[in-house]
Amino acid sequence: MSTPALTRPPQRLVHFHGMVTVAPQMLQLFELVRRAARSDATVLVRGESGTGKELVATAIHAESARARHSFRAVNCATFTPELLASELFGHVRGAFTGAVQNKAGLLSQADKGTLFLDEIAELPLELQARLLRVLQQRRFTPVGGSTEVEVDVRIVSATNAALRKLVADGRFREDLMYRLRVVVLYLPRLVERDGDLEALTWHLVDEFNARGQRQVQGLDPAAWEAMARYPWPGNVRELRNNLEQAFVLGEGPVLHLHELAPEVQGQGDAGGPRAPTASAEGPLAAVPQAMTLEELRRQELIDAWKATGGRRDEMAARLGLSRSTLYRRLKRLGLT
Repeated sequence: MSTPALTRPPQRLVHFHGMVTVAPQMLQLFELVRRAARSDATVLVRGESGTGKELVATAIHAESARARHSFRAVNCATFTPELLASELFGHVRGAFTGAVQNKAGLLSQADKGTLFLDEIAELPLELQARLLRVLQQRRFTPVGGSTEVEVDVRIVSATNAALRKLVADGRFREDLMYRLRVVVLYLPRLVERDGDLEALTWHLVDEFNARGQRQVQGLDPAAWEAMARYPWPGNVRELRNNLEQAFVLGEGPVLHLHELAPEVQGQGDAGGPRAPTASAEGPLAAVPQAMTLEELRRQELIDAWKATGGRRDEMAARLGLSRSTLYRRLKRLGLT
C-alpha cells in the first residue's frame, strides 16, 4: 500500500512587498526594513544569491517617503566599466562611439527616489571614487560632460561578498565601504527561515496551479523528505526553479521525487552528492549524501572556522550570517 501524499498544512502567510513568509526571522527583518525606511541613510543588504535582496530594496523604497518617486536598479556585475559608467552617470552626445544623443543615467532617473546597486562588490575601482563623490556631495558629471549635475537619491546596495575582505585585498575603497554600510540588513538563507521551505513550497504550488497546466494537490513524502534534507544553496530562486520544472515535466495531482532536480534527489550534477556553498567566497568540501541538515550546518561552521582561524567576524561574513546568528548556531551545535 503506497504512502499517502502530503497535503497542505494550516498556515498563515505574511506578504510584504513581494516577499512571502511564516518565519520569525523574516518578520524581524520586515520590521528592520520599516525602521530603515524612515531615514535616508544608505543601506547595505547582505545575503546569498536567490534570497531576495532586490525585494528588500524595493520594500525599503516603498516604505519610505520617496515611494512616490522612481526606484531604479542595476546589477554592477553585468556591464563593462565603460558601459556601467554610462548607465549610472549618463553621457553626453559624442562621449564615445555610438553616443548619438545625450542620455540620462540611473542616478538622474532616480532623483528624489532610490537607486539599488546589486552586486556592489563588483563595482570597478575607477567608478568607486565617482560613486563616493555622489554620496558625499550629491553631485556627478556625466560621461564626456563638463557640467556637474546635482541629484537627491538614496543608495541601497547589496552583496553576498565580505566588503571588508575586499578592502583588505585592495579591491574596494574603505571610505566607500563605510559610506555604503551605514545600515546593514542581513537576509537569511532559506534553510534559516523557520517554516518557510514548507510555506513557500505550497505558495509556489498555488502560483503554478493558477497557470492551469497542471493541478498539484499533494507532495510525495519522498519528495518532501529530499527537499527538507537539501541545503538549497540557490535559496528561494532555486526552490522556485525546481517546482516550476516539476510542473512542466511531471503529470498528475501529486508532485514526485523524480520530477525534482538530480541534486535535490541526492544525485548531484554528475551522479554524486552535491556540496553546499556557504558563501560567494568559496565552496565547502564535499559532504556525504547521508548527512542531515544539522550535520551540513555543523560542517559549514567547521570549514569556516578552519578557513578563518576562528575569527568570528570573518566567519559571519563568510557564511552570510549576522554575528548573533553565528553565535547562536555555534552554541546550538556545541562548537563554542
